Amino acid sequence: MNEAELLFTDILNCDRLSLYVNKDLSLDKISSSLVSAALKRRIKSEPIQYILGKAEFMGLQFKVTPDVLIPRPETEILVETAIKLVSGVRCQVSGVNILDLGTGSGCIAVSLAKFLPEAEIHATDISESALEIARANARLNRVDNSISFFQSDLLTAYSLELTAYDIIVSNPPYVPTQEIDTLQPEIQYEPRIALDGGEEGLDFYRRIIQDAPGYLKEGGFLIMEAGFGQKDAIKNVFQKSGFFKVIEWIKDYNNIDRVVVAKKER
Repeated sequence: MNEAELLFTDILNCDRLSLYVNKDLSLDKISSSLVSAALKRRIKSEPIQYILGKAEFMGLQFKVTPDVLIPRPETEILVETAIKLVSGVRCQVSGVNILDLGTGSGCIAVSLAKFLPEAEIHATDISESALEIARANARLNRVDNSISFFQSDLLTAYSLELTAYDIIVSNPPYVPTQEIDTLQPEIQYEPRIALDGGEEGLDFYRRIIQDAPGYLKEGGFLIMEAGFGQKDAIKNVFQKSGFFKVIEWIKDYNNIDRVVVAKKER
């Protein structure tokens, strides 16, 4: 659905077809007021997802607020990649342990829990406000018993040191600091902490790739989303680590190298 359809179906509590079947129906005063207020916010470039307080991801509904990054279609590729790995395309494991670093809204962790009910999933975020949203989304999608949430700056939480994971997934901040203010106005509403990847956009890749071997089982996988044009730089970080072999890059719908899959070799 386009933004207008999303707005009207939400406010009128109807489906898309009803909008057109009842296209001559007049709005009551309350509905008109709600539409007017939403349009005023949208004119100021506030994302429609924040206005409605929700977003769709992997066919599931998620609560979103300005405390969390809005889930994007490109990130679904990361989730689908992890699901294929667990399903046996690249690894044969049962009772798989998965760690989601920087969970934000929880869209990755919740989707994995929904589609991989046999998996044990941990999810971390440095922001307690983001974790509150993630926990709410786990409850909303009825997977709250399948996910353990931890407040942690990536891999620094002591409790994580006791667990070896089959897969670590992450959509880390990867926008170079100096580029954030040049992005479209809608993005300025999103939490900077979830966008800012440092001077080159690589700060979080360096940290994750350096620390992840200590938390992955032998032969475990690290799967991360990447920004436009970052493929070579990230490959170089992996090569310098000496612990990983990059086995696959997956392109998004715009033919951009979007998701990297690496395997721990020793």
